[in-house]
Amino acid sequence: MRSRMPLGDFLVAYLRRAGVTHIFGLPGDLVLGLFHRFGRARDLEIVTLSHEPAVGFAADGYARSTRKLGVVCVTYGAGGHNVVNPVAGAYAEQVPLLVISGGPGEAEQKLGGVHHQVKDVESQARIFAEVTCTARILRHPELAAEQIHATVRVISDEHRPGYLEIHRDMVDVAISVPKHIVDWNGSFPRPASDARKLSEAVADVVARLEAARRPLLIAGVELYRERAERDFRRLAERLGAPVTTTLLAKGVFPMDHPLHMGVSIGPFSAPEIRKRVREADLVLSLGSQLTDLNQGAAKPQVRREHSVWAESHRVDVSFHTYTDVALKDFVTRLSKERLPRFEERIRYRDNLKRKPAGRAPSRLTVNDLLIEVNDFLAAHAGYDVFAESGDMLFGGLEIRQREGGLYYAQGYYASMGFAIPAALGAQIGTGRRPLVLCGDGGFQMTGPEVSHAPARGLSPIVVLVNNSGWGIFRPVSPRGDLLDIPPWPYAELAQAWGGVGIRARTRDELREALRAAHEVREFVIVECVVPRTDLSPVSRRYIRESARKGRAPS
Repeated sequence: MRSRMPLGDFLVAYLRRAGVTHIFGLPGDLVLGLFHRFGRARDLEIVTLSHEPAVGFAADGYARSTRKLGVVCVTYGAGGHNVVNPVAGAYAEQVPLLVISGGPGEAEQKLGGVHHQVKDVESQARIFAEVTCTARILRHPELAAEQIHATVRVISDEHRPGYLEIHRDMVDVAISVPKHIVDWNGSFPRPASDARKLSEAVADVVARLEAARRPLLIAGVELYRERAERDFRRLAERLGAPVTTTLLAKGVFPMDHPLHMGVSIGPFSAPEIRKRVREADLVLSLGSQLTDLNQGAAKPQVRREHSVWAESHRVDVSFHTYTDVALKDFVTRLSKERLPRFEERIRYRDNLKRKPAGRAPSRLTVNDLLIEVNDFLAAHAGYDVFAESGDMLFGGLEIRQREGGLYYAQGYYASMGFAIPAALGAQIGTGRRPLVLCGDGGFQMTGPEVSHAPARGLSPIVVLVNNSGWGIFRPVSPRGDLLDIPPWPYAELAQAWGGVGIRARTRDELREALRAAHEVREFVIVECVVPRTDLSPVSRRYIRESARKGRAPS
């Protein structure tokens, strides 16, 4: 990085300084110069897929799994608008992405309408302003370095996407780089907690723990984002209290830990979890968000006067609110305090129905598919699990991994098409082999992107649930024919794309398919044929409840 250099070269140097190793994108004429500039850098690898939405989801999966900045590079208009949905999902779920778009040069703009343009040249930037924490067009060379630095700082602080638009006549323009950016070490300091508020919040919680008899801990995904999961584990182990997690936070606390009771999703939790939450005289909910999916489309089960609710920079203790208290600082400090010890027998709980040996039906069901996947994960460490939206989002609630395995889903925004490209991006970033739970409907959106796996040495195992349509809506739709999709030969497509395809119609066949998939190095699609009307245990209840509320008079 130098005090004066072309804008394109500065951006390459800046991203490398920030620790970026991969850029996910697709070329286009209005971004081609910048795209090739990225491609020339030795330490930057460009990852291309077949369609911009998949590029966005792949960058999202990369950022979630590595906790690094994910970078998306697309062309203006047709490319940029295609990636709006993945970026919106990343904003909703607090994933740090930098979206870089090309754009028309000044001379082109003066000629009138430019191809890919909608209303005016700035339309795309206005659209991205709605789905990012900061969006700007770089127009002034003397400000460009500061604006890039400020954009990445906001992304880092808010854990949300930001947007930069660089018109193609700006890529080679020489810009000035201030000394503090030339000397920048590539990271941003975390906002410090107010020491007095932190001490008082911790003392308040310790006093309540000393008075409690049956406390319970709920782990949220912000523990992972703030790198506080180890301190949370130490806190749980010192207390000896049961732990549940939210949907987004599966894996933040080891699922095979003796204190882990299961996933809490309000009224759709396992009965034993619902009962234990109701009985708790103090609930510490750390790093979780109040969303409809986390709460099971219901009001919180925990009364506020019996709760501690800590998010990224705020702690609520009953009716006391402590602002300017960082979640990591709070959890770290609390875990080191002198705490009471609680002794309780805890068992992991889920919603699956286990049948006596020898009485399993010959035809594969979603319930039994999830049991077989859990048995596979229990026997094979090192897999991360990605769940597609739809039935597998709720089916994923029942997945239990060994320590070290993480779980990824769009548990709030819930866009279909997320899982397979996100799994590819994550394996690129971490090298860990993913297992993907995906319905046939979601697969027909972005599933063919798995055809890029052989060229990149990627090896996801895709457990594809084939129920011949948009099965999650069948319990509430009066027009079943509107939910049907074309019958693709999924297993055969895997073979054609350079992977391995296996079809399973029974539990025994699925068990053998997973065993075989683990042994091969290629990507694998395990096509699981299930009854058209079959769903995971939670899906049917959740969809019916949502439909009931939708019909209720206001």
